[in-house]
Amino acid sequence: MTEASDTVAAARRIPLPRPGVGQTRARMAEMLRVDHAGEFAAVHIYRAQRAVLECRKGKAAIAADLTEMEGHEAVHLARFEALLTENRVRPTAMIPLWKLAATALGAGTALISEKAAHACTEAVESVIEQHYADQIEEVRDRDPELAAELTKFREEELAHHDHAIAHGSREAPGYRLLSSVIKVGCKAAIKISERI
Repeated sequence: MTEASDTVAAARRIPLPRPGVGQTRARMAEMLRVDHAGEFAAVHIYRAQRAVLECRKGKAAIAADLTEMEGHEAVHLARFEALLTENRVRPTAMIPLWKLAATALGAGTALISEKAAHACTEAVESVIEQHYADQIEEVRDRDPELAAELTKFREEELAHHDHAIAHGSREAPGYRLLSSVIKVGCKAAIKISERI
């Protein structure tokens, strides 16, 4: 690693390996459960935003963008569904609540404005890309194949994040508050999904 990547890794919160038999498997189950939940929520956020915006005149471009991003998230979700099955890990029990929350967040931000929908994307993807970066660092040595998949997914999340900024996310009404609330919600959902 370079000095810059050492600094980035030090700034991230990568859990220490847990002692005891079966702890590596337990940690992998947490990771897969939360990644599945995150991709599931992302699909529903984009789907709800698209449902609101594609009905509005002059919103064909953003509706097309949302369809494309939803497609990326659906590919990620399908992969995590397969990994859950392969590893015999149950999804989080919170899935019904996450579906409701993601749909409300997507529809709500789209109803506020197109830029609020982009602010939602920026906030969510900033949390998710950091989360993936931490996981990549954590599994790089013990599961290079998973690390490579997570790297690809992270790059797509970063592309969504950058697209949102380029399309005015930071000009959304109440941007700072909206972004902060969404980020806190995402971080809480990550912690809950790991455990429940």
